[in-house]
Formats: sequence, C-alpha cells, structure tokens
Amino acid sequence: MTPDTPLQKIQQTITAGHFQAALTDLRPLLQDNPSPEALYMQAVCLRYLNRFQEAHTVLNELKQLRPEHGRAYQEEGHLFRDTGDLAAAATAYRRACRYNPALLAAWKSLAAALRRLGAADEAAAAEAQLERLRNLPEVLVAVTDLIAQKKLLKAEDLVRQFLRRHPRHVEAMRLLADIGVKLSVLDDAEYLLESACEFEPDNIQARIDYTQVLRKRQKFAAARAQAKLLLDKHPGRPAFQSLYAVECMHGGDFDEAIAMFDKVLAALPGDPITLTSRGHASKTKGDFHGAVAAYRDALRSRPDHGEAYYALANLKTYRFLDTEIAAMNRQSDNADLSFLDRVYLRFALGKACEDRGEFAQSFQHYAEGNRLKKAQSRYSAEQTRGEFEAQIATCDAAFFAARRDCGHPAPDPIFIVGLPRAGSTLLEQILASHSRVDGTLELPNVLALTHRLRRGEGLRRGENSQSGEEGARRGGSIAAQSRYPRILSELDAAAFAAFGKAYIEDTRIHRKQAPFFIDKMPNNFRHLGLIALMLPRAKIIDARRHPMACCFSGFRQLFAEGQEFSYSLADIGAYYRDYTRLMAHWNRVLPGRVLTVSHEDVVADLEGQARRMLDFCGLPFEPACLEYHKTKRDIRTPSSEQVRRPIFTSGLDNWKNFAPWLQPLKEALGAEVRGDWGI
Repeated sequence: MTPDTPLQKIQQTITAGHFQAALTDLRPLLQDNPSPEALYMQAVCLRYLNRFQEAHTVLNELKQLRPEHGRAYQEEGHLFRDTGDLAAAATAYRRACRYNPALLAAWKSLAAALRRLGAADEAAAAEAQLERLRNLPEVLVAVTDLIAQKKLLKAEDLVRQFLRRHPRHVEAMRLLADIGVKLSVLDDAEYLLESACEFEPDNIQARIDYTQVLRKRQKFAAARAQAKLLLDKHPGRPAFQSLYAVECMHGGDFDEAIAMFDKVLAALPGDPITLTSRGHASKTKGDFHGAVAAYRDALRSRPDHGEAYYALANLKTYRFLDTEIAAMNRQSDNADLSFLDRVYLRFALGKACEDRGEFAQSFQHYAEGNRLKKAQSRYSAEQTRGEFEAQIATCDAAFFAARRDCGHPAPDPIFIVGLPRAGSTLLEQILASHSRVDGTLELPNVLALTHRLRRGEGLRRGENSQSGEEGARRGGSIAAQSRYPRILSELDAAAFAAFGKAYIEDTRIHRKQAPFFIDKMPNNFRHLGLIALMLPRAKIIDARRHPMACCFSGFRQLFAEGQEFSYSLADIGAYYRDYTRLMAHWNRVLPGRVLTVSHEDVVADLEGQARRMLDFCGLPFEPACLEYHKTKRDIRTPSSEQVRRPIFTSGLDNWKNFAPWLQPLKEALGAEVRGDWGI
C-alpha cells in the first residue's frame, strides 16, 4: 500500500531499518513547529543509531509538548534499558503504561525489567495485564490506544461497530462508556456500565467505572452503594476503602469519609492521593487548618504532587511560604511531570506570585497553565456563538406566546446563573442562610436534559434490550449533529411538564426540608428558554460582575471541567460578550422572569440586595441572610473560604494589577460591553 503522508512513508523507512535515511527525511518536518509524531520517530531513529544523549534531548522536548505521550515514555524506557539503567527504565515503562494502557511493548518490557530488579509481585501484575491485552480482540486494543491519544471520534466509531457484532462484550461496553464520559454524554455511559455490571457482576473495573459515572451524575447515594459492594466483597483493601471514602465525601458524609481515609493511611502511610482527598474533605467541611495539614503531608510524601500545591492555592486565603515557592519552581522544570501536575503547578505559582505582588511573573504562570489546557481543548468560540444564536432564533417572543401554559407548577427551584467567578456562591450563601431555602450544588440535571435533546431522543431505555447493542445504537454517534434547541419547537406541553416533574424528583436527593432550593449551575443561563417552559414558576437570578474582573478571575481559576472558554483571554472575553447578548434576549422575551444582581452592588449594599433577592423569590426578610458567613453548610466551589468571611472589597479591582497584559480581553469584550461598564 502506498503511504498517504510523509510520516507514513518515514515509518516504513524506520520499519525497514534505514534509520539514517529516516532522519534525513524527518529533517524538514522537524523545523519550526514539529509534531509529536515526528519527534517520536526522531528519538527512535537516534536510539537505534546509538545516539542516546541526543535521543534523550528529543524525548524531553516531546514530553514538554505532550506531557502524557505514552509512547514517549515507552521509548525513554527503551533508552534506559539499552544503556543499562533498569530502575530508570522501569519508572519510564510505568509511566508509559499509565498514560497509554494499550502499549503491549511497554508492559512486556516493564515485566522483564522488574524481573531483573527482583520485584516479582509487580512483574507478575504487569505480565497479567499483558496477557489480558493479548486476549482482547485487536480492535479493542486499538480503541484503547486511540482513547489514550484522545482520538475519541475514531475510537467511538470502531467500538460501536464492534458492539453491533458483539453486543454483550463488557470491555467494549466499558470503552464506549469511557468515550461517553470524556465527551460528557454521561447518561449513555451510565446505562452501558449498569448493563456491564449486570452481565459480569464480578468485573471490578466495570463496577469502579459505574461508581464514578454515578458520582459524575451526582447520584451520590447510588455511587456510595456501588462502592460499598466492592468494599464488602474485598474488605481491608485500601483501593476500595479509598473509593468508598470518596463516595462518602461527595455524598456529604465527611466524618465517615475522613475515618475511612485514615484507615487507608494506616495501611499506606503518607499516600499522597489519599492525603489530598482527605484535605479536600476537610476543606469542604470548613476545616481550613486540617486541609492545609493534609495537603502539606501529601507534598512531603511526593514533592511533585501538583494537585496538592494547587489545592493550597485554591483555598484562596492561604499564603505560600518562600520554601514552598522555591520547591514549586524546581518542580516546574521537571520534564517527567504529568500534564495535570504541570498545569496545577502553573496555577499555584500564579497565585503565589500574585500574593507577593509579582504580577508580571504571576500572569506568565497563569498564561502558561491556560496555554497547556487550551492545547488539549476542543473549544470553539464560533461554535459557542452559533449555539447562542440558535437559542435566540428559536426561543423568540412568539415561541413563548404560543406556549403560555406549559410546564410543571412546582415553585421550588431558584436558579442562579451567569459566568463562573461572578459572585454566584455569595448569592447562594446569602439565600441558603434563609430558613426556607436549601443550598445544594451546581446540579447537572438541566445540562443532562439538553444532551438528550441534542440527540433528539428521550433516552428511554429499550425495554427488550439487554445488551450493549442498545448502548451502541442509542442516539447514534455521540458526536451526532445537535437538534437542540430546534427540537423545543416540536415538543408539546406534556413533554415540558414531564421534564419539570422529573427535574423536581431527581433533585430531591440534594435537598433537606426547606420548601425552596438553589440550583447554582452557572451554565444554565444558556438554557433559560427550556427552564422557563418546564418550570414556569421557578425563580432565576443572573449573577453579574464587572467584565474585566469576572473574566480575569475565570482566567486565573483552574476549573475542574466544563469551562473551556476560560483558557484564553480572547475566548473568555467573547464568551462574556455573547453571554450578555443572550441574557438581554431572555429579558426581552421573558420579561420579569430574571433578576440581575451585580456583585459590586452586593458588596456596596448587602442588606439592600439581600432584601431585593428575597422579595423576588417571595420570601420574608431574615437577619441570618446578612450573617451568611456564619451559616454552617458544605460549600464545594472555589469560593468556599471566601464566603465564610464577611463582605470584603479587596478583590473588586484586583484585575487592575494585571491591566498591562489584558488588552486581548478588552478587545474581545467588544465596544458595547466596554461602553456599558465604562472600560
């Protein structure tokens, strides 16, 4: 077969053993911005030519470009093996297998290195994994490899074809579910994994995946029950104790979570992952000092554990010691850092330098962290703008006039929407301090419904299907063209009433006894048309903040997921501009349904704005709302420590410290937004 690309031709040259010729052919491809594939081939050729030091230099460049490139670490393992450093080779092979579990050569070489090092138990485990891969159908090994390379759509196509021929193959179902999770199609992933656990109840990995998907869907009681099944069947095993502790934590049982984390630490003293999780539990519970102690213990155990550094920074009120900053700077030069550790360290260093008034250095760290994240992002500002325009085109005044009597009559929800870092957690804390209002979480229910509507289906499970065939068929491709919001025009009043009823029932697990509750998912502003139709008596509050302050605060915050527009000043400025345009549309076509609350107004007049919100929600004033910082409740957002303090003004103009570097943001906001705010 004739090769289609220069790299494919060079690969054939390498396979034929003509390494010098391959290097010559690679030379033009390595100029300017070399691709990871070209760098990898260069390193392979250099190793076969015994130019080991040059090969190491190339691999370090590749790892800087793609910190989790599995084949780069596999090749590094071969380099260390060929130069006689078996311990370093084993470390590199471990990383290769972690970043790409489909690399048979890495597993085989790891097992061999471990045997020679005398690590018989670990070698046996590597050999077992190698045997498992050899017994898998080749197409599923290929799918695993594609997932590791983030080629998700190609992986999806292959595994769907396989499932149509082998509808009860649990590993294929698990892989398709993994793709669904990575593409945020969590309902399909849940169904696939539930079926997989029914087919093979003792399949540990399928049950772990099922537990984690249930958690992502905020079905915390169900996730805890699945984790308990594993723990009961394997008592005393730290991995299952840890999983159960995590599910307890997410379900709000922090005492049980911390007690279980302590059991894990008794068996695995100093385990950095467990210590970090214990710190997260302490933070959410409001134990600042306990969180700091746990994060510091994690760093003593593993100095390159970027998540622990970022967790300290994310406490917001924590100030790094000089020794900690020096340690972070040393680690940031470590070529073997994982992608996430590298990102975590950049954001933590940004916060550390900002607190010291070193704003130029701080901005450089924030910018580099965001650059790394954006390089792995699929976000498109143009696509997002198109989605907003579709909402405006579909949900116009005539659309709502024709649907006056839609929806479920429950008045319970109070939606707080807007951009992240706009002050929504403060508004939630004020309202949740009222005796008749429950604070909950950033609930995913509306977003999950829109995912189903995008595929034009209600996603009811096939009553007669008991296999992965249904999972392979449901909704067609995960990447299918969206039918939302156009599909709203095709639905009748009964459908919207059913959506509203399901929302009330499905969110009840997060509530206590109050008649009203808050859903603080900020991205719900994109779906206010749907919310207005399915819950016409719900209250909607738009948390608004000065655009420069809001956007830069988002840029310097590393979000767990779902806010990919924040990785670029231009993207986040465009997103803010499009958000205000969409909110203006909702206010035109849904007059009186949305209350806009400015963060600056709340800071200037807490009581006035608290009364304004309570009046809008039909609630009597209660003094506790003004002492919101005394309210004891779990807070799971980055602002948790800030809203446990009285109102403060110090952060309002923080963005001005970074003004010299924010011109791309100003330009992206557009003249209209700048004019409205006097920028």
